[in-house]
Amino acid sequence: MSHSIEIVFWALILLVLYTYIGYGVVLYVLILIKRIFSTRQQLQKSYEPSVTLVIPCFNEEDYILDKALDSLSLDYPKSKLSILFITDGSTDRSVEILQKVEGVEVIHEEKRGGKAAAENRAMKFVKTPIVIFCDANTMLNKQCIREMVKHYQNDTVGGVSGEKRISMESQSNVSGAGEGMYWKYESLLKRLDSELYSVVGAAGELISFRSNLVQDLEEDTILDDFVQSLRICEKGYKIVYEPKAYAVETGSENVTEELKRKIRIAAGGWQAMFRLRSLLNPFNNITLTFQYISHRVLRWSITAFSLPVILILNIMMALEGGGVVYSVMLYTQLLFYSMALVGWIFEARMVRVKVLFVPYYFAIMNYAVFAGALRWINGSQKSMWEKSARMKKANGM
Repeated sequence: MSHSIEIVFWALILLVLYTYIGYGVVLYVLILIKRIFSTRQQLQKSYEPSVTLVIPCFNEEDYILDKALDSLSLDYPKSKLSILFITDGSTDRSVEILQKVEGVEVIHEEKRGGKAAAENRAMKFVKTPIVIFCDANTMLNKQCIREMVKHYQNDTVGGVSGEKRISMESQSNVSGAGEGMYWKYESLLKRLDSELYSVVGAAGELISFRSNLVQDLEEDTILDDFVQSLRICEKGYKIVYEPKAYAVETGSENVTEELKRKIRIAAGGWQAMFRLRSLLNPFNNITLTFQYISHRVLRWSITAFSLPVILILNIMMALEGGGVVYSVMLYTQLLFYSMALVGWIFEARMVRVKVLFVPYYFAIMNYAVFAGALRWINGSQKSMWEKSARMKKANGM
C-alpha cells in the first residue's frame, strides 16, 4: 500500500473532522483562554436608538398580514421604530394588503430585480442609525429589537445577527428535522465565533447593521446578508451574535425544496468566496481569517470534495489488504451512505425514520456543494430569490 495514499487519506479524514467537529472544540478552548484575560462590557438595556425594520418580500400574500401585525407588536417605542416593506415585482395581493395596515410603509415598483437590488433601493428610504432586515415568512420574539440594539453601545460593533429557529411542529420530516439540527449546531458555532471575535456571515432571517456602514451590493449577489455582513467586517467592525433575538420559521416542505435552497446557498458561497478574497489574507486580520476559513470556506469547498476522495482511497486501501482498521472504516462509510440512500427512498415514499435523518441530510448538504459549484461556474444560478415551499407558517411569539 502506497504511503502517500495513506497520508492523503488520513489528512482528509482530519480535515473533515476538523470542519464539522474540531473547529468548535478549538473555538471553545480559545474562548476559555480569552476569558482569563478579558472582561465583558456592561450594556445598558435602556439604550433605544431609532430603528428601521426592513422586510423585503416577493409574492408573500399568505404571510404578509401576520408579518405586519407581528412587526407592529414588537416591544419597542413606536416613535423610534419605522417598519418598511419593499414588495418590488410582486404580482399578488401583498401591496393591497399592506396598504390597509396602519403603521407600516410600503415601497413598490413593478420591476423585480432580486433581493440585493430591493435592499439597495430600500436603504434610500432608511433615515435611522440602525437598520434591521428580516424575512416576510418569519415571526420575531417581542424583545428582539431591544436585544439587538444594545450591542451598538460598543463602537466596534458594525452589525448584530439574531438567531434562526425552526418551529418544532415542522421537525417531523427529514427536511424539517435536518434543518432544525443544522441550525442548532450553527447557532452554537455562531455564539462561539461572536465571543472569540466576530460572526462570519449572518443569516438574513434577522440581521441588523449600522446604516452608515451598509453599502450597495452588486445586484447579482446571491447571499446578500452574508456578503453585506462580511464587507462590514472588512472595514474593521465586528458582527455580534445575539441568541435572545430570534426569528422563527417553518422548515422546508420536503427534501426537494430544502435541496433547492441549499444549492442556491452553495452557489452563493462560491460567488462570495471570490468577492471576499481579502478575508483570506491573514495579514489583514488573522483571527477573522481563521474563523472565515474554518467555518465557511472549508465547508463550501475542500471538505465536501474530500468526502468522495476519502471513500475511493478507503476502497483502494481495503482491497490492497490495508488491515482491519481500513476495512472497518470502509464498512462504516458504506453503512452511513447506505442509510442516506435508504432515507432518500423512504422520503420519496413519505416514510419517516428518524435514525436516517442525519445521514440523509448530511449527504444532501454536501451534494449541494457540488451542484452549487456547477451552477456558479456555468452562471445558471439566478440572484433573484426563489422561494422554497415551506410547511404551514410558524407560530407567532
